[in-house]
Amino acid sequence: MGKQKVENQRSVLGVVFDLDGTLVSQELDFAAIRAEIGLPIGQPLLEAIGQMTGEAKLRATDILDRRERIAAASAQILPGVRGFVDWLARKNVRQAVLSRNSRRSVEQVLIRCGLKFDPIVAREDAPHKPDPSGILQICRTWGIEPHRTMMIGDYLFDLEAGRRAGTRTALITHGRQLPFAHLADVTFPSFCDLPELLQGMFESVHNID
Repeated sequence: MGKQKVENQRSVLGVVFDLDGTLVSQELDFAAIRAEIGLPIGQPLLEAIGQMTGEAKLRATDILDRRERIAAASAQILPGVRGFVDWLARKNVRQAVLSRNSRRSVEQVLIRCGLKFDPIVAREDAPHKPDPSGILQICRTWGIEPHRTMMIGDYLFDLEAGRRAGTRTALITHGRQLPFAHLADVTFPSFCDLPELLQGMFESVHNID
């Protein structure tokens, strides 16, 4: 009998990546951005800007856009990322990016780093994380159910968005002890050192006689 492909119904068929701190490093000084806009220390930027109106909102948006464009011009791909995305591609796992950054800056970063994802969902395209809408939009585009999808990021909002959407979640820690790590199904220090549990989730197709 010839060989046929069999799909593991629990396997992950699509990965949604966060961008900053997950796939790439950028010199985005959020404390400086808040200070320039006039926001309190630690206040989430997009949430604060979303509550503004008129000239104040236009000014804050311009500051953020300018800072993102400057950072994008020197963005660097993180170690192990290219090998991991290539590995996923060989397994026919779909890959997307979901970012709180502007579409212009996201596209600039991906071109600079030689990375391609489909689709790319930026803050203009869907309510921003931790809202799950962007993930659900990606799942609909792929035709893949959320529970067959994984959200990979480096921050609380990534995990919250994934959990609210019904996906699996993975947290890249860069060796840090993070207070929200318990929200992730899998944690790992870098794409150069992936745990077997994470790798095993993508064994979606195998051959039998």
